[in-house]
Amino acid sequence: MSTKTLVVYFSCTGTTELVAEYITEILGADSYQIVPEDPYTEADLAYYTDGRADQEQNDPDVRPAISGGVENMDEYDTIILGYPIWHGQAPRIISTFLESYDFSGKTIVPFCTSHSSGIGSSADNLHVLCADSTLWMEGRRFEAGTSKKTIEEWLYGYE
Repeated sequence: MSTKTLVVYFSCTGTTELVAEYITEILGADSYQIVPEDPYTEADLAYYTDGRADQEQNDPDVRPAISGGVENMDEYDTIILGYPIWHGQAPRIISTFLESYDFSGKTIVPFCTSHSSGIGSSADNLHVLCADSTLWMEGRRFEAGTSKKTIEEWLYGYE
């Protein structure tokens, strides 16, 4: 049986995007970038300034709008989901994404990027939003500058 994989990621600074590009290339997968309807500015992302990202992370009910979407989600068996860590958790736009699709029968493999924080409870908190997925794999954190070889070793550890 052949499976089809989609690498879904949200990235503001390019760190998560680079890891997602490596994964896409290694697996020969399709990719989809989560693009906010209202793009984040540098000021929005400045930690501890009560900027937009701080405000969103402080309110678990916030769901930033996404521009566009995945038109053929039903074609994918595996979703590899990447996001940066913001204040110890996934950005709220990841919740928007997960609540927008039916993940029944799909395997979800989360990964995050952070300079210092681990994946922590972020993946568990996201799993609750798509509990209908068949399999939720343990996630992994990558820091900026992680080599393609390290990512490849992580991916093939699931086979």
